[in-house]
Amino acid sequence: MTLNTTKTVREVALEVPNATRVFEKLRIDYCCGGGRNIAEACGAVGVRLDELSRLLEEAGAAPDDVRDFAAGPLSDLIRHILDTHHVYAREESERIRALLEKVCGKHGENHPELGQVRALFLKLDADLRPHMFKEEQILFPYILRLEAARAAGGVPPFAPFGTVNNPVRMMMSEHDTAGDHLREIRAAAGDFRAPDDACMSFRALYRALEDFETDLHRHIHLENNILFPRAVELEAAAYN
Repeated sequence: MTLNTTKTVREVALEVPNATRVFEKLRIDYCCGGGRNIAEACGAVGVRLDELSRLLEEAGAAPDDVRDFAAGPLSDLIRHILDTHHVYAREESERIRALLEKVCGKHGENHPELGQVRALFLKLDADLRPHMFKEEQILFPYILRLEAARAAGGVPPFAPFGTVNNPVRMMMSEHDTAGDHLREIRAAAGDFRAPDDACMSFRALYRALEDFETDLHRHIHLENNILFPRAVELEAAAYN
């Protein structure tokens, strides 16, 4: 595969099957950093372009397990985000909090980094809950009404926030903060490599944290790179 290095990470993530899996493996930020071009993104993590091209070509032969939401109804994408990612974030955060308490209680004295991991995750969780609530109660319902009005040829719904650009900017800023927290958690946890004396719960905690990171990356990717740009375009079209 020959990469167009002027394309953004977002564009490649949307065009190449399983690209997000490759980006995850290489630690290329495809959610909050989706606006950077491929050359810049590779340089930031020290990955050669030819290596990325090879991995993308290999991955492209296999079907992605994430549906293509770039052209379908926004209602389908929103339902997927709610049922898959919001549910997962809430349920898994409860399990991780319980694991953190158990593992910190048993290993915290010998592994003081666990205290930092716990503090960082609790901060991330505290930020995510109101963030998802605002999406569920304000932004997503507006996008659904906007799409329904457009389909029916009706008048666009009233936007109490002025324009969809305003909550989108806020949500994307909060996504940036969540991305920072994820990087800090990974650093504090030593790339989620459990120490030799780690018990099963310790190892389960680090696996859970890494899985949570992966899911949140995909969650943010769907919103930042697909849902939000399409919602902005939809609103603009409704007033033209």
